[in-house]
Amino acid sequence: MKTTIHYTFLPHTDAEAALAFYRDTLGFEVRNDVGYEDMRWITVGPVGQPETSIVLQPPTAGPDLTEDDRRSIMELVSKGVFAAITLGTDDLDGLFKRVEAAGATVVHEPTDQPYGVRDCAFRDPAGNLVRINQLT
Repeated sequence: MKTTIHYTFLPHTDAEAALAFYRDTLGFEVRNDVGYEDMRWITVGPVGQPETSIVLQPPTAGPDLTEDDRRSIMELVSKGVFAAITLGTDDLDGLFKRVEAAGATVVHEPTDQPYGVRDCAFRDPAGNLVRINQLT
């Protein structure tokens, strides 16, 4: 039996800024862009890996959320502690330079970790932690 990751979800607070970061800076392809009323769900993923995607979603969309839930979620999103993702690359230093040049908030610069990876971290436009690893 094989189990894979098909979708993961990250909140976005600005669809155009999310597109600029994930498509233009990280180089992901846009797989779907769906709007409903004033909300937008954007599915992106790495080129050549159609089975793995990130859905960038409005953080407070959902019929079962109360107004208190929505307030709490937006507080966590605004603090940058609501969601995170770890990506992999074969050129960490090159990708770091590209993401930094695009103006993303740097959390930490490329560092060799004792557990076998070299990594760095940024915040995406919504404040989500984006960690990028390269196996050493």
